[in-house]
Amino acid sequence: MSALTLADAWRTGRNNFNLIRLLAAWMVIYGHAWAITGSPGQDWVTWLTQFKYAGAVAVDVFFFISGFLIAASLQRNSTAHYLMARALRILPALVVCVVLCVCVLGPLLTTASDYWRNPQTWRYLLVNASLWSTSPTLPGVFETLPYQAVNGSLWTLPGEARLYLALLAASVCGLLTPRRYTPLWALALAGAYAFALWRHPLPEMWLNYLWCTAYFITGTLCWVQRDRIRLRAWPLLALLVLAFAARGTPWFHLPYFGIVGYGTLWLAFVPALPRIRRNDLSYGLYLYGWPMAQLVQTFSPGGPLHNMLWATVLALGCATASWFLIERPALRLKQRLTAVPASTAA
Repeated sequence: MSALTLADAWRTGRNNFNLIRLLAAWMVIYGHAWAITGSPGQDWVTWLTQFKYAGAVAVDVFFFISGFLIAASLQRNSTAHYLMARALRILPALVVCVVLCVCVLGPLLTTASDYWRNPQTWRYLLVNASLWSTSPTLPGVFETLPYQAVNGSLWTLPGEARLYLALLAASVCGLLTPRRYTPLWALALAGAYAFALWRHPLPEMWLNYLWCTAYFITGTLCWVQRDRIRLRAWPLLALLVLAFAARGTPWFHLPYFGIVGYGTLWLAFVPALPRIRRNDLSYGLYLYGWPMAQLVQTFSPGGPLHNMLWATVLALGCATASWFLIERPALRLKQRLTAVPASTAA
């Protein structure tokens, strides 16, 4: 019996994307614990790959899943409904998180006497809440910690929002078909790779954006080519063998790229993992993970695992409140406006 195609697996309505995203959000907290505590050493993902730390791998997974699911959402919705759906999924929880940091966390912790008069305070609020860009710090907040950023995880969100708009433009231009999108994807990936080699070493932020974009457009490719992609174990095993052979060499990034992409799809559809059908805490966990870790480091400084444990507990509490009070009501409104089934909402 031949393996299911990605399209066949998608039509079953059963997938593990919510679980994968929740684990990825926790990996961001885990991966950041060394930097936030200023501790030497590395997380086990860094040791295993000798390439990227746990949080960076998680972000790659997020962008790949996003490229796949957002392309699916775009196909189901009109332009207006697509934009409304994206805004309702991202903005309400983000705005509340940013406002809480500015209006609650900041005033309680700041050492700056001009906190409310300082332009940096209002820049943090407006820039982060609008998805225009990111502003990492608030006046006098966390200034004695190894990292002063109030929420160092927000940098991914403006880039993701721009990719949503780029995908919409591609759809409007009729490019999201296998015959048209595939060569454009190959050209974009080859161009980005050539640019990275030409300008090596790239600034870290440039490199991060290239990785995120590459995974997003590859996730979209997998949606576009879903009728041709089959979910088998042997390609993933082959990629793992290649990665093991290339570990510690400059070529490791090639099998790594394939493992994150194909491996995410395989995990999403093949194994019978515990399913999260209704309560998706991953976005809230991602939003609150960093500020909660900073609070732990402020009031209960310790090693990375200590920080990770308590930051996880606090961030899960915030994520639960965010889901039930903000995200789920917004998602219900989104579903009424777009008629997207809850089980496949991205």
